[in-house]
Amino acid sequence: QVQLVESGGGLVQAGGSLRLSCEVSERAFNNYALGWFRQAPGKEREFVAVSTWRDVNHEYSDAVKGRFTISRDNAKNTLYLQMNSLYPEDTATYYCAADVLGVSSTNAADYDYWGQGTQVTVSS
Repeated sequence: QVQLVESGGGLVQAGGSLRLSCEVSERAFNNYALGWFRQAPGKEREFVAVSTWRDVNHEYSDAVKGRFTISRDNAKNTLYLQMNSLYPEDTATYYCAADVLGVSSTNAADYDYWGQGTQVTVSS
């Protein structure tokens, strides 16, 4: 069974930082690409960041480039998203996801497994 369990969302003031965590089942963690997406009310789900198979490459959306960092803790089978210099526009539900092909995909439709989402709210 492939599972992804997220945590770490909350309320933060603009300019602040937050770290999201996604605990991933071992098979997915070691074999699949792992990505972060976000979705605000009334908007499409959008790509945020991805770590490819074996963490070979990272890719970020233009909106978060230079502010967010994706990383893995191999001992804990956990994916992280460190978010710094947060803006109110970053407010959304954040999801982690796994793609069995292991490539650097920015398309949500390419991902096979999803976490439940965690809410991030950035106040002005």
